[in-house]
Amino acid sequence: MADPSSYRPKPGQIPDSPGVYKFRDEHRRVIYVGKAKSLRQRLANYFQDLSGLHPRTRTMVTTAASVEWTVVSTEVEALQLEYSWIKEFDPRFNVKYRDDKSYPYLAVTLNEEFPRVQVMRGAKKKGVRYFGPYGHAWAIRETVDLMLRVFPVRTCSAGVFKNAARTGRPCLLGYIGKCSAPCVGRVTPEEHRELADDFCDFMAGRTGTYIRRLEKDMMAAAEEMEYERAARLRDDVEALKRAMEKSAVVLADATDADLIAVAEDELEAAVQIFHVRGGRVRGQRGWVTDKVENVDTSGLVEHALQQLYGEETGDSVPKEVLVPALPEDPEAVSQWLADRRGSQVSLRIPQRGDKKDLMATVQRNAQQALGLHKTKRASDLTTRSRALEEIAEALGLDTAPLRIECFDISHLQGDDVVASMVVFEDGLARKGEYRRFQIKGFEGQDDVRSMHEVISRRFRRYLQEKERTGEWEEGPAATGAVPAEDTVPAEDTVPAGGTVAADGTAIVPAEAVAGAPPAVPAEPAEPAEPAEPREDDGRPKRFAYPPQLLVVDGGQPQVAAAKRALDELGIDDIAVCGLAKRLEEVWLPDDDDPVVLPRSSEGLYLLQRVRDEAHRFAITYQRAKRAKRIRSSPLDAVAGLGETRKQALIKHFGSVKKLKQATIDEICAVPGIGRRTAESVAVALAAAAPATPAVNTATGEIIEEDDGGSTT
Repeated sequence: MADPSSYRPKPGQIPDSPGVYKFRDEHRRVIYVGKAKSLRQRLANYFQDLSGLHPRTRTMVTTAASVEWTVVSTEVEALQLEYSWIKEFDPRFNVKYRDDKSYPYLAVTLNEEFPRVQVMRGAKKKGVRYFGPYGHAWAIRETVDLMLRVFPVRTCSAGVFKNAARTGRPCLLGYIGKCSAPCVGRVTPEEHRELADDFCDFMAGRTGTYIRRLEKDMMAAAEEMEYERAARLRDDVEALKRAMEKSAVVLADATDADLIAVAEDELEAAVQIFHVRGGRVRGQRGWVTDKVENVDTSGLVEHALQQLYGEETGDSVPKEVLVPALPEDPEAVSQWLADRRGSQVSLRIPQRGDKKDLMATVQRNAQQALGLHKTKRASDLTTRSRALEEIAEALGLDTAPLRIECFDISHLQGDDVVASMVVFEDGLARKGEYRRFQIKGFEGQDDVRSMHEVISRRFRRYLQEKERTGEWEEGPAATGAVPAEDTVPAEDTVPAGGTVAADGTAIVPAEAVAGAPPAVPAEPAEPAEPAEPREDDGRPKRFAYPPQLLVVDGGQPQVAAAKRALDELGIDDIAVCGLAKRLEEVWLPDDDDPVVLPRSSEGLYLLQRVRDEAHRFAITYQRAKRAKRIRSSPLDAVAGLGETRKQALIKHFGSVKKLKQATIDEICAVPGIGRRTAESVAVALAAAAPATPAVNTATGEIIEEDDGGSTT
């Protein structure tokens, strides 16, 4: 636990201007990001008497080891930078709203020649129009099924579309009138895009005008005694009205607004959002979060707005946002929203009328969501705490292992040997820190040796980070004995603008990668150029943080190998154990007898979950690696030859065998293949080892490669 006075900036050193500040821990990891109109006044609040601080704030400042700040010109810039850093650094003491599930959207792919209507989840894509989110995917499909009668837009996948175009026969929807069948040319691309635009207009809330137009056409058809057309139009109107009934009318027509409500207690908060478009509720979503920082309702609303609109632009940001409490600086937040929308955005608290009544409904939903979440999580928190305590007691640990790392080896009869590392923090999987390894030190099947190599490589990375930050002064890492294969790549860069450390020195981002010049490694490794150290930027590093408990999938030999790897690196403050599959025994280093946990033990259940997750992650990687090797081709070795030109070569010659027999001039005849590339292809195929002949197991006959075959 750090004393905040040890890193408190000197008086007068902090500027009295808007800015964003970062607290870092002893590992230089960013643990909190905040913004302020006056950095001097805000940071002074953190360095008062600890007894006067909120418990969460006190925990944060005692965990931190330094503070930095960046000066900006306006409060809007501070809001933008704070959001960017929270998303980038993932600080542990910042409120982060996380969806309890991936909500489905109704999406129209306007970026395609023939737009497609479909259900989409996950990150939004450029050029795609989204409506929602919806609570259930089946609700989207019911709505689309009703609307396809009026707007017969394509809904098929790219594969189905291409197959129909090739055969000249549309799919079933084309035959029953629920698709305009652009695949077979029934409509032109322009006519189909017009249908897609009408579909989007209707979903965006412009419903009344379109229904009135259909009704007018229906009456005109009836007057002209075109009764069949009038009947079709009548059915179209009824279908659209049924689709509209699925979205309740809650506000005046043409009202576009998002309503945000917050329910909170001392420890947690729930947020509910209703998306109202054209006066109707078009979508609903919700988040629940731990209140890891001392924040009031206004702060929760501001964090929710950042989470909701941080990646949105244009019409995705509504004209009006209704909230239960205004943020600390409502003008800056409103301006930030307006910049993202491209026009004025109203941010206010509803005071009367239908909007206030609807806000009360959203608030009730938030209260119910928080109550349901607490009911589900109460037993979960208790169970995870008990599991960690049982593990600590069984293994003789001083404290509960809040961070557990588990390693597993996977291979297929000695081929494609790989390893996995999974991380559990507070009893929950932290998938963003999972890592996978290829065994490089030797070939063949040797799980014990593989485990020793993987543990050594993982903790060499850890020592390298400690050495670079000055936390490690002695031991193997300090002598530079880090294999070249374990040099940390420069994958992260410091955000533009620079920062100022607590001692007043400017932190300038370096472009070089982290790491020291490699010495001679213990195992053979590929040569690599030495890399210069760079400033730490606070982003979550790959191997910078040690676990309290290291678990290996296996028994006594694997545990001994892991312990030996740690001893060789001079690491003695990490507990090691192994979980053997046969009897689910827990093995400790240097113990001849295993620790047997009761079958009903929550600690054993947690270790099993960690072990099984490591096994799943390892075998998934091993299968993918094996599949890639099986699909490999001699053409893969040709530099600069992409997948498109590979397929062009195979299509032109029919097989790799015939391509291998072709001359350079014949290869140059393939469109897109120049003479230099043709020469590289010929050299690569000539150097490739001949493939092992296939054998018919029934007759023993050697099967020659089919001329039309392909090894790609």
